[in-house]
Formats: sequence, C-alpha cells, structure tokens
Amino acid sequence: MTSKEFPAIGIGRFAKDGDAPFAALVVDGAAYPIESGNRADTVPLFERWDEAWPDLEQRIAAIRSGDGGQGIALAGLRVLPPIEPRQILCAGANYRRHVIDIMTDHEAGSEPGLDAAERRKRATLLMDHRAQAGSPFAFVKPVSALAGAFDPLTIPADSLQTDWELELAVVIGRPARRVSRDRAMEHVAGYTIGNDISARDHIMRPDIPGMGLDFITGKSCPGFLPLGPLIVPAALIPDPHDLQITLRLGEQVMQDESSADMIFRIPRLIEFLSTHIQLLPGDVICTGSPAGNGTHYNRFLRDGDVMTASIAGLGEQVVPCHAEKLAQDAVLHRPFAPLGKPGA
Repeated sequence: MTSKEFPAIGIGRFAKDGDAPFAALVVDGAAYPIESGNRADTVPLFERWDEAWPDLEQRIAAIRSGDGGQGIALAGLRVLPPIEPRQILCAGANYRRHVIDIMTDHEAGSEPGLDAAERRKRATLLMDHRAQAGSPFAFVKPVSALAGAFDPLTIPADSLQTDWELELAVVIGRPARRVSRDRAMEHVAGYTIGNDISARDHIMRPDIPGMGLDFITGKSCPGFLPLGPLIVPAALIPDPHDLQITLRLGEQVMQDESSADMIFRIPRLIEFLSTHIQLLPGDVICTGSPAGNGTHYNRFLRDGDVMTASIAGLGEQVVPCHAEKLAQDAVLHRPFAPLGKPGA
C-alpha cells in the first residue's frame, strides 16, 4: 500500500496477506489488535463504548510511553471499512451553500421566470427559514454499499452521472430513542469520513412523481459508500462543526467547505432520527455533503479518475475509479419514463 494520510489515533479494521480481518487501535501509524468479542468486528466495542474508551485511553498512553507492545505497520495492511454497522443513515440537502447552489443552478423550488440572482436570493431566504422551522431529510443506505477508504470504485455501466458526496460521518456509541438535541452528543462515540456516491441519473422517478426520489436505484450500488480509514473517538475532535471537508478529483479541488455550513447540526440530526427509529451502537450517520458535487460542475466520475477526500483530523480517502465490466447476461437499469394515459 502506498503512503496514505491517517489520523494519529483511531479505530479500524484491517487484513494482511489473506489472513482473517482484525479490529485494531491505531496509534501513530501502527495497528494494535483489539479483542472485542469478535476479532474482526468493531461493533461490540461501540456497544460498550462508555467503558471501552477509558481503557483505550490507558492503552494509548502505554503505547506512547513504550510499554504498549509492538504494533503492526499500516503500510503492510489492507484497510477495510472501520465498522460494519447494522444501520447506515444519511442526511440529504443539509449544507446551506450546496442547496442554495442547486436551487440557483436548476430552478428547483423557485417560481418560473426568475433569473439566477433572484433564484439565489429566494433560496437563501428559504434555507434560513428551513434551519429555524424545518426538519432534516434522511434516508437509509445499505450495508452492502460499504467499501474501504482506498478501495477502487466501480462506476456502474448503466450510469452516466455517477457523482461524489463527501461527508462527515458520525458513529453512535449508545442506544438512542427519542433523544433530545440537548443530550444527543452523549450518544456519539466517534467520527469518520464517508462518501455518499450517487448515480444521479437513476434517482428521479417520473413514472410515479408523487413518490419522489428512488434511493435504492440511485445510492445503493456496491462500493457507493467508501468509509474510513479510521473512526476517531469523539473526545479527540473538539468541535465536529468546525472541520474542513475537501475533495479533489485528480488535482482539481471540487469540494472545500467547513462542516459549520450544516443546516441541521449533529444534535438536530440525532434528535430527528431517534424520534422515528431506534439508533444502535455502531450505527453510522452521514451528515450531508457540502457544495461542489459533480452536478454543480456537470462533471461526473469517469474511468481512470482518482478521488482524494479528506476531513481535518480524520485522515483521507484515495479512491481510484474504473468502469464496470459486465457479464454477458447482466441486467441493466431500465430508465424510468413518465407514464402516458391508459389506452393512449
């Protein structure tokens, strides 16, 4: 593995030379295996996070003092997704400038006939109102979409608009049900990097417009959620709403925004989600993506592209992209089309 940027401390999952995967505490570039009930699983660690973190703090101190044993160099390991959660939840349209740009560029949610400046003014007012009086929008992403932070992404052969969405991801450390925003951060164990890859041309459903968007077809392909490289404990991130989020496509910066631009911050997201579902330890919440998606540039992922994505304090992902090679009998996406009147 070539040199990659890792946070100084974190929790991850790794494999070496065909051996079974293992969970590990990473300290200063070396992995120290964790025994958490299942050698390859980090979920049990987060199920007892309140007790586990003080023990890990002591182990970190021992490692740095030279009494923690010999670690395994990260350079010789394959980096796996740092957790295989039972639930992956994603916030949509949650960055102010991002949504304003979309509404300005595409006339979404605006009255007909407005010019770009008028659309931007209206969008700004709407987002300010939404932050005060609105509610988050969220959806579920399948665990089968998970990939490691350095795994290649296969661009679906039947999508011409496969897009990136770099996001701060939250890892839950306590069960949460009907938790108020004032107590929500008590349920956060750590943070990592997620990239909510989307096939834009598969999302809209003109055949059933009243149903809205289709996230099964648009956001669920294998590899559509590179996660990691590590989960950084929440105690080591002073303010998750003050982290720079940057994605480069090759050498070109596409996204470069602070997490401060969230419309609904992490406590609001946890309050909203836990009101409607049971959040479980190890669950991952992707908190939305800032401005600069491929839709904004009309530039989507192509064979040979390399995405380099970083969030301050959380390391980076390096994801090469290649075109899908289809089996002879592979079934392709059938484009959705508006339905005419019966008998027409």
